[in-house]
Amino acid sequence: MALKIVVCIKPVPDPDYYDKVSIDPVTKRITREGIPTIINPVDKNGIEAALKLKAQYGGKVTVLTMAPPNATENLKEALAMGADEAVLLSDRAFGGADTLATSYTLAKGIEKLEGFDIVFCGTESADGATAQVSSQLGEWLGVPHLWNVFSLENLEERTLRVRTKAENGFMEWEVKLPCLLGVSRELNKPRFISAMGIIKAKNKPITTWGKADLDAEEERLGLAGSPTKAGAIFTPDLKRKGEMLTGSAEEIADAIIEKLRTAGVNIPTKGDACIIEGGARQ
Repeated sequence: MALKIVVCIKPVPDPDYYDKVSIDPVTKRITREGIPTIINPVDKNGIEAALKLKAQYGGKVTVLTMAPPNATENLKEALAMGADEAVLLSDRAFGGADTLATSYTLAKGIEKLEGFDIVFCGTESADGATAQVSSQLGEWLGVPHLWNVFSLENLEERTLRVRTKAENGFMEWEVKLPCLLGVSRELNKPRFISAMGIIKAKNKPITTWGKADLDAEEERLGLAGSPTKAGAIFTPDLKRKGEMLTGSAEEIADAIIEKLRTAGVNIPTKGDACIIEGGARQ
C-alpha cells in the first residue's frame, strides 16, 4: 500500500540569532533580513514520521512550505533527510499572513498536489507557538485531524492507531485515511543527515508556486485574508533609577538599610530580638 504523504514545515529564526529578531512597528511583521532560518524543530518529527511510514509501506514524501524564496535551503535539508520532493509556496501576496491565511494557502498548495493519504505538521512553531495551523489546515482540507500526537501504531485497512497527549494522560484514537496529524517532539527522534543524503538531495526537485499557480481566493491570502490584527508595538523602557551613595562602607550600608526600610522592607534594628534555629534568642 503505497502512501502519498505531505509534510508541512516552517522556516523559523535560528535561536542563535534571537537577540537580533525585531518587529517592525509599522508593518507589525518580524524583521527577518540577515537572520538565518532553520526548520521548525518539531516539524522534523513530522518528516521522520513520514519517512518511517514510507519505509514500511512505500510511497512518496513531499515537503511543503509557505515562505520567502530563501527557504529553498531549508527544503534542501528536508530532502537530504530523505523526502522525495519539495514545494515552496512563495509570493508577495502571501506576506503578512496570520494562521488562518497561512493554513488556507497551505491547503491550496496541498490540493494542487492532487491527492494525499496523510499530512504531517508540527503541533506548534518555535517563533509563534499558536498551535493553530494544524487544526485549521485539517478543516480547510476537510479531513479528520488530531493534535499533539506522540504515538503512531500499526496502519491497518487504511486506519491508524494514534495517541495524543492530554493534560493528565493521553487519549487513544483510530483515524481513517486521509487524515492530518499535528505531531509533538515525543513522537520520535529525527534522523541525522548523512553525506549520501546531501548528495541525493541535489537531484531531487524543488517546485515553486505563487498565487497564480493556486486555485485560491485572493481575499483569503496574506494580510487581506488575516483577521488577526496586531495592536500597538513598542519597546518598554527598562531603565532603572540610580543613585550614587558616598561615604565609608558602614555609612553606605546604613544608607541602603534606611532606604529599604523606607520602601517597606522589614529590617530589624540593632538590639531587636530575633528567633534563630533551635529557639534560642539573640
